[in-house]
Amino acid sequence: MSIGVSPASLRSNDACWCGSGRKYKRCHKVSHTPLRPGRLSPIRTVPEHIARPDYAETGEPTDWVEPLVRPPEVIEAMRRACQAAAEVLATVGAQVRPGITTDALDAIAHDECIARGGYPSPLNYHGFPKSLCTSVNEVICHGIPDDRTLVDGDIVNLDVTIFLGGVHGDTNATFLVGEVDAESRRLVEVTHECLLEGIAAVRPGRPISDIGAAISARAHADGYGVVRAFVGHGVARQFHGPPHVPHHYEPAATTVIQPGMTFTIEPMITLGNWRHLMWDDGWTAVTVDRRRTAQFEHTLLVTDAGAEILTLAE
Repeated sequence: MSIGVSPASLRSNDACWCGSGRKYKRCHKVSHTPLRPGRLSPIRTVPEHIARPDYAETGEPTDWVEPLVRPPEVIEAMRRACQAAAEVLATVGAQVRPGITTDALDAIAHDECIARGGYPSPLNYHGFPKSLCTSVNEVICHGIPDDRTLVDGDIVNLDVTIFLGGVHGDTNATFLVGEVDAESRRLVEVTHECLLEGIAAVRPGRPISDIGAAISARAHADGYGVVRAFVGHGVARQFHGPPHVPHHYEPAATTVIQPGMTFTIEPMITLGNWRHLMWDDGWTAVTVDRRRTAQFEHTLLVTDAGAEILTLAE
């Protein structure tokens, strides 16, 4: 902390610990109860006839060199998997409401993936215990569904990935739970705008750093932070692979964008500090100041003219 003061010792009208000159209540004071881990239900099973990624049993994916420019058959498989992911996200998102648990949302996502003949990609990926990531309020990403009930005023990100036809389709969105305050609604709106700005920056022949530059410019215009620890990524036969896609401007991100690439853009935008802390579960990342954060994600195919969004719901 920049001035050596504990937030616990500050009153609402004191100067904020961060040195901004603003009152604590207007700057870094958390206005909601911080989240705590809930109880997990047993790991859900996948029918034997569903094709599985290589990590489904062991929890450890195999790394191999996958071409950045995907062959035509992989691109066609990506179209199908990404459309399925978009459908699952829309179905699960429609069930977001006060009173539902994130574990119940996970059950819906799990069943919807299987109904489409796919495997829920997060399940047992490096040991992740669920089929969906549910990131509520100050959770930046990788929240684990549990028995916590969503309450009026929450925001929740649902991150869906499905393994179908030998490839992964990946998408996410942030949803409002009941009546949400104006500050949080604005955060969600701007975060979606950041995603669109990043997509618009995709141009063949340009460095991938253009994407983060566009996202940062939009976020900073409204005074928001851009998370740096978690990035977009290549996706096709492997769940996560190159290229890495920073959402902040990173001049070292010099990979040249080429037609035929498939990767995600998934900016995580914060009301306050962009830095993160990890829960003991090894997955859940939260903002260091516990202020709210939002995220949106699409999987893209680079074309000669720019980017085609593969994860738009029909």
